[in-house]
Amino acid sequence: MMRQLAERPEDVPAVFAERFNTGDAEAVAEVYESGAVFVPEPGSPLTGQEARAANERFLGLGLPITVRPRHVYTAGDIALLIVDWVIDGTDRNGLPVHIEGTATDVARRGHDGRWRYAVDNPFGVRAGTGGRP
Repeated sequence: MMRQLAERPEDVPAVFAERFNTGDAEAVAEVYESGAVFVPEPGSPLTGQEARAANERFLGLGLPITVRPRHVYTAGDIALLIVDWVIDGTDRNGLPVHIEGTATDVARRGHDGRWRYAVDNPFGVRAGTGGRP
């Protein structure tokens, strides 16, 4: 059974990883609030269908993500999350993949009390992507 959306901001990365690792794009999309921004590479913020398609490219690798929250700073219904993450393994074409980053993400508590990404910036502290899909 898939984990519910996060009740605490520090749980958002774990909920995201669990859903990402199922490969279910719809389940991953639920971790984002309406209008959320996804930044698949520095300087390229995307929203809506473009953001979803970019996220699905990462899902399309068919490899699990590992996340390790480093810091979570909360002010009311907004939280800044600094999260180390890695996607590592052999893709569906038999090619080695190693992508990692330190995300600077913003989560917001919704009217239902659940936390979702408002901004997902996976390469937040890096000048380059290191191997984007």
